[in-house]
Amino acid sequence: MEILIETSEICEGFLICSRCREKYPIIDNVPIIMSSFVNYIQIRPSLGGKLLLLSKSKSMKKFIKLVLSKIRKSNNDLSTIEERWTEIYQKNSNSKYYSQIIQKFSKLPNSKFVLEHGSSIGIVSKSLGDKHENVFGIDLSYHAIHTAKKKFQNNVDFFVSDSLLHPFGKKKFDIVFALNMLELVEPISLLNTLFKQVRKGYIVISDPYDYERGKNSVKKPLYENDIRRNIRNLGMSIVHNTIKPSLLPWNLKINSRTSLNYNVDLIIAKKS
Repeated sequence: MEILIETSEICEGFLICSRCREKYPIIDNVPIIMSSFVNYIQIRPSLGGKLLLLSKSKSMKKFIKLVLSKIRKSNNDLSTIEERWTEIYQKNSNSKYYSQIIQKFSKLPNSKFVLEHGSSIGIVSKSLGDKHENVFGIDLSYHAIHTAKKKFQNNVDFFVSDSLLHPFGKKKFDIVFALNMLELVEPISLLNTLFKQVRKGYIVISDPYDYERGKNSVKKPLYENDIRRNIRNLGMSIVHNTIKPSLLPWNLKINSRTSLNYNVDLIIAKKS
């Protein structure tokens, strides 16, 4: 690790892979652990400019400028979409959906290590931190993770990372969450990742099965019965009254005139 600025935690620096010496930047308290930082910024060019402004040390500014010099011009900027959704989730943070879904898995045993994929602004992860010993959240959105990191919680930490190329290696967790992620990551690949990450414990999955994403749609969507069948094929049992598909209401207000109304399915599976 190369620490550039440190207060109560590392504000700026680099995580360095001991094998390949690849550098993963920490900017404004947020670790960005991607297999290729250049590719990450390539589809988020405006984020590159923001990270340059947030950087305080000469070393980090030099690093960001070098990355920006390598990216090709593109009309696509995923960062603007991620920033908008971060704002939407903030405005909906008091939604009854969150209290309802948190209550659904409140009966899971107290655990030492918990991981949430797609943690966004950390609403669920921070709630999990009230019960479990160590909670980690990962998400591809720098804006969402930056927001999550603003409210410090000693036993909860967040990283920018890809769920399928995560930074945890062979680390095992007691509970692994992936809430409303199936339309964003190939479901079978995600399910296999969750299975490998959990010790003798639980995986928790929820989704409204909203797979219509145009060119960004997953190739092999899984629905209520499909996902349960795949879970059983992995040798896991479905528990806590989630054998049958559920219809948890989620009203997501987009603006004063628009809202999205979902019915979300929840599955809790146990690996023994």
